Amino acid sequence: MKENRETPKNKWSQIFRKKWFFPAVYLGLAALLLAVVVWYQNMDSSVPTADEEIQNEQEESIPTSADDEAEPVANQQEVIQFPLTDPDQAEIVTKFYDYSASEEDQESALVFYNNKYYQSKGIDVASEKPFDVVASLSGTVKEVKEDPLLGNVVVLTHGNEVMTYYSSLEEVKVKPGDEVKQGDQVGTAGQSIFGKDNGTHVHFEIRKDGQVVNPESFFNQPVSSLDKVKSEEVTEEAEANEDTAVNEEEAESDEAATEDANESEASENEEEDANADSEADSDNETIQ
Repeated sequence: MKENRETPKNKWSQIFRKKWFFPAVYLGLAALLLAVVVWYQNMDSSVPTADEEIQNEQEESIPTSADDEAEPVANQQEVIQFPLTDPDQAEIVTKFYDYSASEEDQESALVFYNNKYYQSKGIDVASEKPFDVVASLSGTVKEVKEDPLLGNVVVLTHGNEVMTYYSSLEEVKVKPGDEVKQGDQVGTAGQSIFGKDNGTHVHFEIRKDGQVVNPESFFNQPVSSLDKVKSEEVTEEAEANEDTAVNEEEAESDEAATEDANESEASENEEEDANADSEADSDNETIQ
C-alpha cells in the first residue's frame, strides 16, 4: 500500500529530474506571456481615442471641391484698375507704343536712353510728389527684383496667362509668394535710370500670353477682355501674311514686266544696229 502511494511522487520526481523539463516550462510560459501581450496591443489599437474620433468627425464635416484646390487666380469678371488709388494724383507721361496710334501718341511712347530711342512696352505714370502703387488685379507675387536700369520690379500673376509688371519702385511692400487683392499696396513710386526724365514715376505693363498690351485700352474692362488679344494677333498675322503674298506676287509681276521691256528694248537696239550697219555698207559700196 505504501509503495502504491509513493509511486506518483516518484514519477513526478523523475520528471523534475529531466533536463528538458524546466526549459520546456519556461518556453511555455514565455509563449503564453507573448500571446497575452500581442492580444492586448491589438485590442488597444482597435479602440479609437477621443482625439482621433474628433479629428475624423472634423475631416468628414469639411467638404472639399476642385475650387478649394485650384490655384488662386483673378476673377475673370474683375475689372482692370489703374495702379494708383487715385488716378487724378498723377498723369501718364509715357504711353504704350502702338503701331496703329497717331504720330503724336507714338512720339510720346518713345523713351530716350543712351542716345537711342526705345519703344515703351507699357505706361509711365508720374507725379511731383511720391505716391503709393497698388495692384491693378488680384493675384500672386511671382517675382521681386532690383534691376540696375528699371529700379525695383514686382511681377504679379493672375491666372489664364495674365501678368502685370510694376517697375521704378522706391519701396517694395510685398515678397514672392504673397497673395494680394486688387488695390493692395505693392510699393511706392520712385525713379530709375531708364526713365530718369520722368522723375518720380511707376512703369506699368500688362501681358497676356507673353504679349504686351496697351494698358489704357483695357482699364475699366474685365480681365476676360484680354482673351481677344490672342485672336486679334492671329488675325493680324494672317492679314500680314496675305499682304506679304500679294506684295510678292506684285513684285514678281513687275519683275517679269521689266524683263520683257528690257528684252524688247534690246531687240530694238539690235535691229537699229543692224540697220545702221546695212546703211554703212551701202555707203561704202557707193563710194567705191
